[in-house]
Amino acid sequence: MPKENFIPAYRKAHEQGLFPDIVQKAHNMLESCTVCPRDCGVDRTQDEKGFCEAGYLPEVSSYAPHFGEESPLVGHHGSGTIFLTHCNLGCLFCQNYSISHAGEGQKIPIHKLANVMVELQRLGCHNINFVSPTHFVPQILESLPQAIEMGLDVPLVYNTGGYDSVETLRLLDGIFDIYMPDFKYSKGEVSKKYSQASDYPLIAKSAIKEMFRQVGDLQIDEQGVAVRGLLVRHLVLPSDLAGTREVMRFFASEISQNTYVNIMDQYYPCGNIPLDSPLNRRITAEEYNQAIAIAKEEGITRLDKREKLRLVWF
Repeated sequence: MPKENFIPAYRKAHEQGLFPDIVQKAHNMLESCTVCPRDCGVDRTQDEKGFCEAGYLPEVSSYAPHFGEESPLVGHHGSGTIFLTHCNLGCLFCQNYSISHAGEGQKIPIHKLANVMVELQRLGCHNINFVSPTHFVPQILESLPQAIEMGLDVPLVYNTGGYDSVETLRLLDGIFDIYMPDFKYSKGEVSKKYSQASDYPLIAKSAIKEMFRQVGDLQIDEQGVAVRGLLVRHLVLPSDLAGTREVMRFFASEISQNTYVNIMDQYYPCGNIPLDSPLNRRITAEEYNQAIAIAKEEGITRLDKREKLRLVWF
């Protein structure tokens, strides 16, 4: 898609006057919180907190141009990442543990979140990349009209762990151009043990199907930068705890064989991993290479091709 022909979906929604209704519906979800599949039912408009520990105001850990993301997001000037504090998953091995579990970050007013987006665009970032946005969807939606009025016109990236409510995602139809979910596990007993979410595989499948319905396969402009579509991440875990074959089979058979997938090799023990856990080691080169082979066997060949510097156990 030529860059000059691209108009972000949210600008069209703004021109059509759709935001007030969308923002109100999202705000209503906060009053007895149903923003994510946990359905905690707390009143976040009064700063009550459920599983994710997020209250009413958005919380940001950091924001900056980021060059460690997938190639189509980084381009030449970086992805404008906004690391949001807290998470609706409880992954024991989270590599952003201080942010997701310990709550490292600061509360900011809605207008400041809009300012952050525009600042990242002014720095030349190709997109605005919300990292762990699930529990702050209403706040993001409320901030967008202000950012649009200040000139925001780059794609928005929904960079999520994959534990997302279809109802909430439907509010984002015509708002986000790029979805980047994880598909962490294919087995419920594993997701329950390591992320406190036994229904994760079913939820992730439904969420990814909805994301794909909205934006389709990843589209890249003439400069190699993503402008719209689905990009999926899958972190290889030791001893195949992630269930890689089942995940790749789902992409190929229920999403698209043209799905853009980043099979990630950077797992390392961190967070709160017990010493006797099978997760208390890095993956081996053989495990990673096997995951790549499995993807291709299942019909997934559109893989992220970043140069990888890996420290693995043999």
